[in-house]
This record gives sequence, structure tokens and C-alpha cells, in this order.
Amino acid sequence: MKVYTKAGDKGTTSLIGGERVFKTDERVEAYGTVDELSAFVALLTDRLQECTQTTKQIEELHRIAARLMTIEALLARGNSGCEKVAPLDIEQVSWLEERIDAMQAELPAITKFTIAGGDTAVSLCHVCRTICRRAERAALRVDQKYGTDTAVLAYLNRLSDYFYVLGRHLTQQLGVKEILWIP
Repeated sequence: MKVYTKAGDKGTTSLIGGERVFKTDERVEAYGTVDELSAFVALLTDRLQECTQTTKQIEELHRIAARLMTIEALLARGNSGCEKVAPLDIEQVSWLEERIDAMQAELPAITKFTIAGGDTAVSLCHVCRTICRRAERAALRVDQKYGTDTAVLAYLNRLSDYFYVLGRHLTQQLGVKEILWIP
């Protein structure tokens, strides 16, 4: 099977269910942004493979990557593709909350904003956080126009918080200085 089909040469693509839409469609933008986030999650995971004490985070990121594929599929549903994709289990949002709470319990309280940096892994957490926020905004536009699984919106919202706390947690775990914004 060839990778290219030439079907999209005029700016259209197919959603799940076969509906053809322009590549500028809100759904394509949303699942494309989640796809971009997935690629950066993979890069973060690869970076953490270099560290000996990050096995748990690597396992979490693999789980997140699988959920992101589900979210991509949910956002890529056309009018007749709804039955082809199982909804995201709302328990996945609870799992993120549990992980956020567990990491945050180990961190010192701060009263200032953090600035990305200190280690490549920490910076990648912030890249993932910001792309996740963009994906959430894109998913909200899809929801406003077409509707979407409400768990998708909650998951993306919580996931950006997860990446923020993961960045702080890795700062502590990797022994690098947390950079706080001092205006």
C-alpha cells in the first residue's frame, strides 16, 4: 500500500466515516494539533528514556499517548463515523487528577509563575503543555460547531495541568533549579 493517495491534492481529506472536508476544517485542525502533541509526548518520552529514575513517568506517557490517539479519532469523526469510535472513558480524567495530586504532594508550594527550562525534559513538558492548550482550544471550536465527547474536553484541560506539574516534578527529581518568574 502506498503512503500517498493523491486524494488530498486539492485540499480535502476524509474524516472517519468517509465524509470529505477541507483540510482547514475545525475537526482536521483539532485532531492535527492533538497529533502534534502526540509527537512531542513521544519526544519527551524518548528524552526520559535517558534518565534512570523516570520509569513511572515513561509508563504514564505511554498511557497518555494511547489516550491521545483515541482523542484524535473522536475529533476526526464525520457525520457517519460516530459509531466507529468508542468514547473516551471519563475515568481517564480521574486518573490524570490522581497523578497530578500525587506529584503535587511531593512539591514545595510556590507563589510565582514558573519559567520553562533547566533541563530538556522540563522544557519539553512545557512544550507539551502549550500544545495541549492549543489542542483544547481547537477541540472547543469543534464542540461548538459539531459537538464532541465531553470527556475529550475535560481530558485535554486536565492534561495540560499534568504537563505543568510533571515539569515541576521532573525539576525536583532531576535535581535542576526551578526557574521562577520574578517581575
